[in-house]
Amino acid sequence: MHRIPEGDAFTRAVCDACGTIQYENPKIVVGCIPAAGERILICRRAIEPRYGLWTLPAGFMENDETAAEGAMREALEEARAKVEIEDLYTVFSVPHISQVHMMFRARLLNDDFGAGMESLEVKLVTADEIPWEQLAFTVVRRTLEHYLEDRKRGVFVPRFGDIRRPVK
Repeated sequence: MHRIPEGDAFTRAVCDACGTIQYENPKIVVGCIPAAGERILICRRAIEPRYGLWTLPAGFMENDETAAEGAMREALEEARAKVEIEDLYTVFSVPHISQVHMMFRARLLNDDFGAGMESLEVKLVTADEIPWEQLAFTVVRRTLEHYLEDRKRGVFVPRFGDIRRPVK
């Protein structure tokens, strides 16, 4: 049954028999901007949502891993890319889908990369080659916009914000 447990402020799933509370909390998505000089590694999605559109390597964080480990794992899974995490770059809350996205700046360690199981293709692109109209997610667009802006200035500043449901 769903109700507000004593001492809480939110409706939760509570077992009537034993009183156990089932907490449902946001999922954490981790990923990175794999950079090689002036180029960025992007992936074309082979899965839904947004099949066929471009993204940065990212996905749900797994149990028993750090956020940085998850970002490195996602780069390996989606782009068969080995990266070195440099720092946390953007954090975006996406409340309408109960997610928090953490994107790291990363250095691509070599040119030995290719499409993983969740990617149709991967490629290194310059700022002018980013397929802006074919990006899969707002988080990716904003992260890339900030990254290119900061790279031009020569100073990377951590960013955070909210991405709300589009108004219809």
